[in-house]
Order: sequence, then structure tokens, then C-alpha cells
Amino acid sequence: MRGRELRGELDAFLAETEQDLVAFRRDLHMHPELAFAEYRTTQRIAERLTAAGLTPSVLPRGTGLICEVGSGDGPTVALRADIDALPLQDEKDVPYRSTVAGVCHACGHDVHTTVLLGTSLFLAQQAAAGLLPGRVRLIFQPAEELPGGALEVMAQGGISGVDRIFGLHCDPRVDVGQLGLKAGPITSACDKLVVRVSGPGGHTARPHLTADLVFALAKILTELPAALSRRVDPRSSLSLVWGKVEAGTAANAIPDDGLAAGTVRCLDEGAWHAAPDLIKSLLESVAGAYGVEAEMDYTRGVPPVVNDEVSVEMLAEAAERVLGAGAVVPTQQSLGGEDFAWYLESIPGAFARLGTRSPDGVTYDIHQGTFDVDEKAIAMGVRVMAATALTALWEVGPLDTVTTTAMA
Repeated sequence: MRGRELRGELDAFLAETEQDLVAFRRDLHMHPELAFAEYRTTQRIAERLTAAGLTPSVLPRGTGLICEVGSGDGPTVALRADIDALPLQDEKDVPYRSTVAGVCHACGHDVHTTVLLGTSLFLAQQAAAGLLPGRVRLIFQPAEELPGGALEVMAQGGISGVDRIFGLHCDPRVDVGQLGLKAGPITSACDKLVVRVSGPGGHTARPHLTADLVFALAKILTELPAALSRRVDPRSSLSLVWGKVEAGTAANAIPDDGLAAGTVRCLDEGAWHAAPDLIKSLLESVAGAYGVEAEMDYTRGVPPVVNDEVSVEMLAEAAERVLGAGAVVPTQQSLGGEDFAWYLESIPGAFARLGTRSPDGVTYDIHQGTFDVDEKAIAMGVRVMAATALTALWEVGPLDTVTTTAMA
């Protein structure tokens, strides 16, 4: 039966390569690079793929690359990993601690990259043996943290001709050996909002002769989020939270300008698309009531990642085949953003959460200088991604139903 054969082949492959993959991850962890500056990381990946007989193509900026495995007229499946690090100080006391001051892999992208590299090497072996019924496009994407790297890949035709795409992300709340899955939205949209308010200014003794800008700004700060909660379906969870406010320099002077900045997060794609126009309308209404002018600078971030149900079923099928029964666990939609969403606005696919916590161990949260993983997660990720690619290529239900003759 093909399902058991695949698991055995992965066991043999990882017995030879797992330690090498761990070393590769540690090397990346020691040499993190920020968005669109991942030159060394790109070179290291390209070297390994070339040594395996593949032909990687580096993106025009010189960071990130695309590489195909297999040939023929079958379907094309894409697998994506992000390769950039974060501008944070590595606070861990480990041999592979970051050697770059103020930069570290605090989001697990070094793990994602290593998982996809291992998957690439395994699939290259499958292709050489004539067991790959189609193509797998490997996307080592730069600049997820900006975000923007996904758009760069798409601009270069990175998903042209792709039938489905899959990706994963480290989840320190899930144990190693488990995979968190959810059909539908699994992350949220996240945008940035800056509001600039202006008025004539004046003396605090005569607010009735001018526009009380600070009072108007305070009304904007409180009434805008409150109004949103009454104008949008509560199930969309559209929220505006301020993080910065500036106005005035003296206690007895009404200033002539002020500023507020915050983030807009949303779980629903439809509400996300409608948010800028709605917020602008509400802002103008509140500002007009207090005689001040208000301008809005709305910066789009990313839409929600919305998993295709069929693709999620493929991931679940693959994970149970190679990790065992009970490996798939439900996961909730988060308020974090992820630019994998841009791919899913064009083609079907799914995004999974890879367990990285040692059972009964400490939870090291992402985007913290202390973040680390149980490195057994690397082999688990390779198993899942390789099995998912093969499942999607064959587009046949359970792998056990595929005979050896059909695979030849």
C-alpha cells in the first residue's frame, strides 16, 4: 500500500538527513537576515538545491528563489516557506544564538525554510525514481515580515500555472508531532491607520472662539472604535486599537494639529475590503461635529488567510498517513497577519500550524527574543509537506488506494 510505502521512504530519508537538516537550521538561526536582505540565506538554499540536481531561480532583487521539481503534464503544486528574520535581539543562551546584533529568527522562519529544503530533497529523489506525477514548485519567499514578499513572488509569475499551494507556520502552543488545521479563515487582516487632525488653534481660555482640537481628537479616539462596533457584523471582529497619540506642547494652548495612529484588525475578508471607506466616513462625521479637519492615511497590510476546505482535507489526510492517527488537531483563527493570504486570493490552498513545543515543555512564544523550537519538528514538517504535495498531485482520496502500478 502506497501510504505505508511513503512513510517508510520518509523514515529512510530522514534517518540519513535529519541531523544535517538540524545543522542547516542552526546555521540559519546564527545568521538571520531581515526582509529583502536575505542574500546569504538565499545562497545557502540555492547551493543545497543545486547539489541535489535542481535548478533554482533567484528572484530579481537577489533574495528568495523559486525552483521546480518534476516534469510532465500533471498538475502543479506549490510549497512555500518564508526566509526572513525579525529586528529583535536574540536572548537565548544556546550554541546557535544569533551572531547578528538586533536580528533573530524569532518567528520560526528558519524552521520553515529548513522544512521546505528537506521536502525539496526528498521530492527530488522521488522525481528521479519516476514517482512524481507532476510538478512541485518550491517557493522560498523573502520579506514576509514587511509584509510584501508574497506580492514580489506573484509579480514574477511565482504561482502562474499552480493548481494548489500549501504552507505552514511554527506554533509553540502545539506539541511536536501534531498539526493544527482549520478550514476557512485561520489568520486575520491587519492594516495601519494614521489620522491627522488640524484646526486654527488658540488659547485654552477661549475654546468657544476656536476649534478645541484636543477635545475633538479625544472624541475621534473613543467614538471611531465605538461606531465601528455598531456598523459592522460583530462576527467580523473588526477592531480599531490606537497605539500612538500626539497633540500640543503647552498646557494653556490649544494646538493647531494632532495625530493618532493604530491598527485595524479583521477576521472577515468582506469587512476588511469595506473597512477603509467606512472608517473614512465615520472620521469625517466625528471631526466635522467639532469643527476640525481630519485626514486619514490608511495602509493596507494583508487580508485574512482563508483555507480552502479541500486543501485542508489533503493536509489532514497526509498528516495522518505520515504522523499517525490523532496527529491533526483543531486550531483557532488568530488575530495575527500572514502574507500567505495573497496567494490564496488567487489559487486554492491551505496554511497549517506545525507543532514545535516539547510535550510537557515550556511554551516559547513567537516574536520574542526567547523563542525556540523542539527541533524534532523539522522532520515532522518534512513528512507533512512531502506527503501533502504527493496527495495533491495525485488528487485521489487516500494514498492507500493508489497501487504501485499506478505510481510507476
